[in-house]
Formats: sequence, C-alpha cells, structure tokens
Amino acid sequence: MNTYTRSQLALRNGEDRDEIWVAYQGAIYDVTKSRLWRSGKHYEHWAGQDLTAELADAPHTERVFEKFEVVGTLV
Repeated sequence: MNTYTRSQLALRNGEDRDEIWVAYQGAIYDVTKSRLWRSGKHYEHWAGQDLTAELADAPHTERVFEKFEVVGTLV
C-alpha cells in the first residue's frame, strides 16, 4: 500500500489534481467518482484532508467510507 503525507493528500483536493481524496483513521479514500465530492467540497468538508476529527459532526457513520477504494495510508 502506498503511503502519503498530509502535503501529498492536500494536492488531491479536486483543484490541484484530478483526484479527490480524503483520509479517515489513517486510510486514504478515493472519492473522485462521488457526485457529492465533485467540486472537492462535501457540505462544509473539504477534500485533500484528514476528516477523522470531523466525522463526529456528520449525519452518517464511518460506514460511508466502505463504498470507496482505499488508495493509501496517511503518514
């Protein structure tokens, strides 16, 4: 599994590169195909960052990540 730094993850925000990635509990998920992340933003959450601390405010559980491919690990 590839590893990525926070700086590398930040480049996958839907603006700097075509990929739209988010991290949760150390895993990096590719959310590029999700229509909810199309602009690199999902409600008040931004792509290219670790969303672990923000999930408590979300109306869903961590199971939402099960439908996305894990593309790496955040280091």
